[in-house]
Amino acid sequence: MTGSPYYTEEHEAFRATMRRFVETEIAPNVDEWDEAETFPRALYRKMAEIGALQIGFPEEYGGIPADEFFHIVRTQELARAGSGGVSASLMSHTIGAPPIANVGSEAMKRRVLPEILAGEKISALAITEPSGGSDVANLKTTARRDGDHYVVNGSKTFITSGVRADHYTVAVRTGGPGAAGVSLLLIEKGTPGFEQTPLKKMGWWASDTATLYFDDCRVPAENLIGEEGQGFRAIMLNFNPERLGLAAGAIAFARICVEEAIAYARERETFGQRLIDHQVIRHKIVDMLQRVNASQAYLESLAWRVQQSESPVADICMLKNQATTTMEFCAREALHVFGGAGFMRGTKVERIYREVRVNAIGGGAEEIMRDLAARQLGL
Repeated sequence: MTGSPYYTEEHEAFRATMRRFVETEIAPNVDEWDEAETFPRALYRKMAEIGALQIGFPEEYGGIPADEFFHIVRTQELARAGSGGVSASLMSHTIGAPPIANVGSEAMKRRVLPEILAGEKISALAITEPSGGSDVANLKTTARRDGDHYVVNGSKTFITSGVRADHYTVAVRTGGPGAAGVSLLLIEKGTPGFEQTPLKKMGWWASDTATLYFDDCRVPAENLIGEEGQGFRAIMLNFNPERLGLAAGAIAFARICVEEAIAYARERETFGQRLIDHQVIRHKIVDMLQRVNASQAYLESLAWRVQQSESPVADICMLKNQATTTMEFCAREALHVFGGAGFMRGTKVERIYREVRVNAIGGGAEEIMRDLAARQLGL
């Protein structure tokens, strides 16, 4: 948030670049893209041209080293377009590529990361299965070693960039039950025995979401990401950054709801005066801003702690729930301010309202977050 002591001149310069990009390249098109349930692949390259895809990845593979607040700026400026679907697919590499960067072989990093970070190829993460989402340790997709290959059988679902991705970071079971039997494989688009089916959704229409099927899919053994049996640990390295990112996005969408409600209330007249002149509307807006500002402060304080090499897992879990419930509250209240106009397609408020629940589910559902926070607190 502009004016916070956490942001330097470099952060604000990046914010200005992102804002111009969103205002010119994304915002004017989101209604069309939502209805089409896709957006142009060229958008990835355009994001790379302004250095937005690369932040947080090592320089030697085409990345740009960046602190936690560059990530927040990118996420929250993208949200200003009011389309979670565009943000989700455009940023799917932020969950698909980190395991490669963190534990992949040097050869794999040099082969795969530069093209992803240049916007030439798309990366996706495939963990969730039809039989379970948050229960990662009990996934059922198997990978059996057969000579120089793994033979993969099973399925994944609700996978962001599931149809269009070129590189899939896939969680598989190479060993026995539980977390110790989980590994990660890099599976390429077009591998025989690997198919994708697009899914219809309540929200995030512009996001490419799919179910993946593996039928005796033969994957080169060199595509193992890290070591056998270490996949769960690599996945866990994703959790804190992913949840901070989800929280940052939810808070930004909540703030957009406030801004849209204020703008509409200043123009709309009822009973001989503007909506904004009614005390009940002003109180709604104050309640919304109170929650948004508190959530933003919580986000920034935790981002600073992570930057100091802390791992405040309990607080990050509570932040994610705080952010998504704030988004839900603000979307509901803003829709009330808009009235019938908010029920019509083509407004940011209507789209954000449809997309509330996916934010509460993705990255760990509310109930999982509460339980994990409680365990971390020793309760």
